[in-house]
Amino acid sequence: MVVNSIRERTIAENSMVVLLQGLQGEVTTVDLRDESSARGLVLNVDAFMNIRLKDVLFLDRRGQTAQLQDLFITGRNVRYVHIPDHVDIMKTMESQLAKIHRVRNFAGEGGGRKEFGGRKK
Repeated sequence: MVVNSIRERTIAENSMVVLLQGLQGEVTTVDLRDESSARGLVLNVDAFMNIRLKDVLFLDRRGQTAQLQDLFITGRNVRYVHIPDHVDIMKTMESQLAKIHRVRNFAGEGGGRKEFGGRKK
């Protein structure tokens, strides 16, 4: 996932959210603040830790389960994200940071999108 706005890229590269963004395409469990949990395929994680899951098994705080096609979890409701055992944390973070820096430096050398208006002197 490549973060869209300058603000989101800055937040992501200066926090641990890059690790969660690296879980895109992985099946993981997200524990929520209300003591429920959701297990599914990570489709997207933004810089504010909002998480979108697909093919979700949702377990509510009473122990009842529900199968959901899609679930959006706001970052403020996340208590804990389980990192799968096979994920190399350092490599995942380095890979995500490299993606962010590629987007940030894309405008270098006179080409690509200009993130800041202004004239060259």
